[in-house]
Order: sequence, then C-alpha cells, then structure tokens
Amino acid sequence: MPAMKRSIPQQVYSFLVKAQQWYLDTPERSLEEAYKAALLIKAMEDEHFNGQKIAPNPNYGSSAIAYFQSELKKHLKTIRMRLTEFKASRSWINPDYQNITKITKNDGTFTDKDSFAIQKRNNQSRILEKLRFIDDILAKYDPEVSVDAVVVTENPIVSSELAPPIAPNAVVKNTSTSKKPKTKAETTSVLPRSILSTINRLKVELDPRAETEVVKNFRNSQRRTFISIRLILLLIIVPFLTQQLSKNLIISPIVEHFRNSQEVIIFLNPEMEERALIEMQRFEEQLKFRNLLNEEMQLSPIQIEQQMHEKVRELVEHFRQESSNAVKNVFADLLSVGAFTWLIVTSRKELEVLKEFMDNVVYGLSDSAKAFIIILFTDIFVGFHSTHGWEVLLGTASRHFGLPENRDFIFLFIATFPVILDAVFKYWIFRYLNRISPSAVATYRNMNE
Repeated sequence: MPAMKRSIPQQVYSFLVKAQQWYLDTPERSLEEAYKAALLIKAMEDEHFNGQKIAPNPNYGSSAIAYFQSELKKHLKTIRMRLTEFKASRSWINPDYQNITKITKNDGTFTDKDSFAIQKRNNQSRILEKLRFIDDILAKYDPEVSVDAVVVTENPIVSSELAPPIAPNAVVKNTSTSKKPKTKAETTSVLPRSILSTINRLKVELDPRAETEVVKNFRNSQRRTFISIRLILLLIIVPFLTQQLSKNLIISPIVEHFRNSQEVIIFLNPEMEERALIEMQRFEEQLKFRNLLNEEMQLSPIQIEQQMHEKVRELVEHFRQESSNAVKNVFADLLSVGAFTWLIVTSRKELEVLKEFMDNVVYGLSDSAKAFIIILFTDIFVGFHSTHGWEVLLGTASRHFGLPENRDFIFLFIATFPVILDAVFKYWIFRYLNRISPSAVATYRNMNE
C-alpha cells in the first residue's frame, strides 16, 4: 500500500512530463504533417501527371480525375489546417525554449552557447526548407482548387513568424495591417439604415466587380465564423477539461494523501454537521416507526443501536467525501480560471473577430427577434421571479466550495446585483440599440407592455 501511494505522484509527474513534451513538439509535429501532405501531392503529380499540377487529363476518365481531385482537396485541407496550427503554436511556444529541451551534451567540441546557436540555425533552416516546399505546392492550386487556402496567410489571429512566402499569383489581403472596421454599434447616420442598405445594394449590383467583392466578402465571413466558433468552443472546452483532468489526476491524489496522513476533518462548516444531524434524526424516526408497524418482528434496542451505528458510519463517509470534493473543487476551479484567463490573454485578435461576429449576429436579427431575446434575458436574470433562481445558484456554489450558505449575503446579493444588471441592460438599450435599431426598441416596449 505505501509503495502504491508513492507510485501515484511518480505516475502523475511522468504524465505531466510527457504532456509538456507533446505540447512543446506541437509546432514541429504540425509542420511535419503538412510537409507529408505536400509530399503526397508531389508524389501524385510525379506518378500520374508527369510532374505537372493535378488537372483534367485526357489519359484519365472522369472517375479517375474525380478521385485525384478529392485526394488533392483532402491533402490541401490538411496542409492549411496544420500550417494554421503551426503558426498559432509558434506564437504560444517560445522556439528557444523548445530548442533548449532538445539540446544534448556534446563531447566538448562546442560550448553550451555554441551548441544552442547551431541547433537553432539548423532548426530554422529545416523549417524554412519545408515551408518553401509546401508553398511551391500551394502556389499551384490556390487560385483554382482551394478557394480559401489563403486563410493560412491572411489569417490575422496567428503569428507571422516564419510564415511561408506568399505565392506570386495568389491575391492576398493582409487584414492584420488594414484599418480596423467600425462595428455596427459604432456607426450612425442621418438617414435610416434601411434606405442606406438599399442604396448600397443597388451600388453593388451595378458594380462590374460585384462578383469578386461578393466572393471576397463570403470568404471573410466564412473565416470570421470559423474563428469565432473555434474560440467559443475553446473557451468552453479548455477550462472544463482543465478542471476535470487536474482534479482527477493531480489534485485528488494529493488531497487524499494529506487527508489520510493526518486527522481527517469530517465537516468543513457547521452547516454540514447540521445536515448530518437532521438526516440522522430522520433515520432514527423512520426506524422506530417501521419497528412499531411490524409487530411480529420488532427490533430489539441493541439491533436498533447497531443500525444507528451503521448509519453514522455511512454519514461520516459521505460527508468526508463531500468535504474532500469541496477542497478539490477549490484548486481545480482556480486552475480552470487560470486556463480561461490564459486563453483570453493569448487570443486578443480572436476576441476582436468574435466581437465583430457577435455584432453581425445580434444586429442582423429582426426587430421582433431582438425584442424577444432582450425580454427573455431580462426576465431570467433581473425579473421579479428571478430571485429564486439566484438563491438556488448561490446555494449550489456554496456547497460546491464547501462554504456555509450565508443567508444574509445571499439576500444582499439578490437585492443589489440584479438591480445593477438591470441598469446595464437599460443603458445598453438607450445608448446603443436605440441608435442602431429604433424600431427594435419600439417593438420591445410594445411587447413588454
């Protein structure tokens, strides 16, 4: 048993070392997968198209061409995704630190500084060589086969460090250096938006370059939607996985070790003890009541006492586990908040894209839909019947962290926070929505009345 306890921290440490190494190898692993996909495309070209680009060929029928096209699109998609992952991970991971972890001691030929410099130059030359080869492959197919392959080079959310050179025939607009567009909430006009939108639509329809602009706007919208949805999923999944994995793999063994090695505190607060006493009294009353109903096989006082002792042991184990979970939740939630904060800090450009995406979604709704959503959220969070929901939410949070339910704090919170939230909602309606969509505000007032 002691040996097993000592092996748990060792297993956790080994897992963390492997996870750290896997994380540090992300740029190299992503670039290698993109490079392999480019090699597969090059192999198809050399074997079936005499080294030329994959295109309709009289030597192959429509089914064979369709097969080659599907394989080409699959490999191009792999290249684009892995290049995006490569750039993003390069912006998160310090390449120098990654090189340091791979440097081994020489036989005295080089000093540590010289070895590091040589290793760094070798890695950079190898990375640039692979990127040049990948770019040569992408330059053949970006204008035709892959309509959004330039997302890799025009994506404003990834670092441009060691980015592959842009193809000469690829039209790319660097949105990261362009002027930041104003959101709908920041733009106002004398004329109604409906008239302006009609005029703009007529101008677009009469413009001979309208088709190109529509395709470009669609690509930008597609890219913005992909970035926003990915960021939302990351903000949900990463903190949740951090909380669960850290609680089960790291915090739980440590807490159980310390709680087993010293005198265990069963009840973290008086409320837990009170709940245990109430449950014990209810069990005793039920036991006596069933004993009185069953006149043929009544329990003796000794048997009743034995069942009471068994119930006490069950309650002790239950509240001991609940106390341990509360301690684990505190540290696991702190790590989860840290992961969420890290995502926010490292995803500032993605947050700008997400803000623009949310503006387009919210302000693109119809007036009745806007009014419905506003009424729904205000009634849930600041309505006169929302106090019970806040009370349940605060009580659940208190039990989650092993804190006593302070009724005075709960009532004070309910008396102040929803009022502040209601003021924020009204200010937003008056300050922004009233300028952007006055008809939505009128619809909201009519529906609210």
